[in-house]
Amino acid sequence: MDQPPASSTTSTRLLALIIGAIGVVYGDIGTSPLYALKEAFNGPHAIAVTHDNVLGVLSLIFWSLIFVVSVKYVVLIMRADNHGEGGIMALMALVQRATEQRARLRWLLMTLGIFGAALFYGDGMITPAISVLSAVEGLEVATPALKRFVIPITLSVLVVLFLLQRHGTARVGAVFGPIMIAWFITLAVLGIISITQYPDVLAALHPGYALGFFEHTHWAGFLVLGAVVLAVTGCEALYADMGHFGKHAIRAAWFSFVLPALVLNYFGQGALLLHTPNITNPFYELAPNWALYPMVALSTCATIIASQAVISGAFSITRQAIQLGYAPRMGVTHTSESEIGQIYIPFMNWGLLVGVLILVIGFQSSSNLAAAYGIAVTGTMAIDTILAFVVVRGLWQWNWVMTVIGIVVFLSVDIVFFSANTEKIMQGGWFPLVIALVMFTLMSTWKRGRALLYERLAVLTIKLVPFVESLSKHPPQKVPGTAIFLTTSQDGVPHALLHNLKHNKILHEHVIVLKVHFHDVPYIEDAQRIQIETLAPGFYRLRVNYGFKDLTDIPRALALCKDQGLALNVMETSFFLSRETLISTDRPGMARWREKLFIGMSRNAGSITAYFNIPTNRVIELGTQVEL
Repeated sequence: MDQPPASSTTSTRLLALIIGAIGVVYGDIGTSPLYALKEAFNGPHAIAVTHDNVLGVLSLIFWSLIFVVSVKYVVLIMRADNHGEGGIMALMALVQRATEQRARLRWLLMTLGIFGAALFYGDGMITPAISVLSAVEGLEVATPALKRFVIPITLSVLVVLFLLQRHGTARVGAVFGPIMIAWFITLAVLGIISITQYPDVLAALHPGYALGFFEHTHWAGFLVLGAVVLAVTGCEALYADMGHFGKHAIRAAWFSFVLPALVLNYFGQGALLLHTPNITNPFYELAPNWALYPMVALSTCATIIASQAVISGAFSITRQAIQLGYAPRMGVTHTSESEIGQIYIPFMNWGLLVGVLILVIGFQSSSNLAAAYGIAVTGTMAIDTILAFVVVRGLWQWNWVMTVIGIVVFLSVDIVFFSANTEKIMQGGWFPLVIALVMFTLMSTWKRGRALLYERLAVLTIKLVPFVESLSKHPPQKVPGTAIFLTTSQDGVPHALLHNLKHNKILHEHVIVLKVHFHDVPYIEDAQRIQIETLAPGFYRLRVNYGFKDLTDIPRALALCKDQGLALNVMETSFFLSRETLISTDRPGMARWREKLFIGMSRNAGSITAYFNIPTNRVIELGTQVEL
């Protein structure tokens, strides 16, 4: 069969990328029309539906989309990619490079970044809850008698969504692009119909209405920013999914399709409010009566896709946290043979589901949930700004004047949005903060606990090179085969090797000390995967390199050794692992309660054999006791 022209292939590929970007990246932002304007005029801090107030809120939403999403994220922050990957973990890796010579500043910024990542988990619970619930609430608009079915239907949809996660996103991915295109076209068409009937609403494009809004409403207007920010949720998901589709496809999708559709729909809702002030759900009441049930169905599909994007993001950030040393090993299932980014983490899946169900049952409505939403979103946005401008100054070498102006302008907007949401803390905003605090405690404790464990082991560790030299002078009895000893120290003798010599008094014919090293880049090419050093005849030091998004597969890495003259048969190789028994003490290093927490996390960590895909029937574990 003839191959299509190169230009045709390129165009088709670009279209596929754009469709994919629309579906995954903008799911969360794209469902915000369901509740942003509704919260401004019917939420806990509702303001009067007057001509100036409607235009003021619309102007605030429009300029927030332009300034926060378009300028800050799509134009600026998406330039801060780590070999094509985005998200707060990738941004933290860039910050580490930018602050290599400033240890204290690096520690402070890493701590801030970890808290930002922890906030994402709160967002990961709230987004599915509020998105699906707000969509299903359309049934109340169509038929008020169906109100009592909203919560059961929402819970059912969410349970099915999380049950399907173990099957992967490939099937969902085959249909989410067309569904989201239909969704955004529908948003635009409904908006255009309403705007043509009341075109005076377009005056809200003038920023003067946004400024004048605060002059008329004062404190109430400031609190309304807590609803306005709902129009820009999903920015972190936008940035995190950059590695899947590329910045060019995302920018093309945003500026040519998604942004116009959102603006048209918001202004259509505003036009309806101007001339029908007593409506309670401006989004659904844009549609004619005959289209309400189809709109509920389409909205529910769109919110499922939005939720899917956030759930996948939670899986991705968890795996990155594991490989960067901020979380214990967990079972990771790869749901696609061709797409490495499609993973499933059972522990996170069921944890998120429990949190989401509690939110829906506890808050009962999207209006109540909106109070919990803004804190996590605005907190993450502010942290992104700080970290991004460290990269701007440290890696891009912007001068001080431009850097200071930029961070003051962008951070001021973030702080204003965050401050407007702090008032919501007692009404539900405490939930994502509690989740973030718990996740931050767990992640920071694991990072510090592993560092402390390495310090304690280092005191007991013998230097590897002198040890090998002593073995050459006084060789023990050797047996056929290959033994691989996994270690956390490149220069020390693995404790499993010492125990094997002490108790079995033998050494294998071929001995390999293997250290796995995770880099702050997403992927490592196979050409750089392994580094072999011969310490003595039959004794090797092997380093296996992974990026924080690589598939950790030790047998596959060992197969690459053949190209460097070291042929290994995994099924004829024994893997020796050290299993530490940890004991909490009063020694300086970490508070006792954190030591006990770290010990508990260690005991429940996933199997290292499963994590590295090592055949279980080839593994021998030898224990050692360590006092923290």
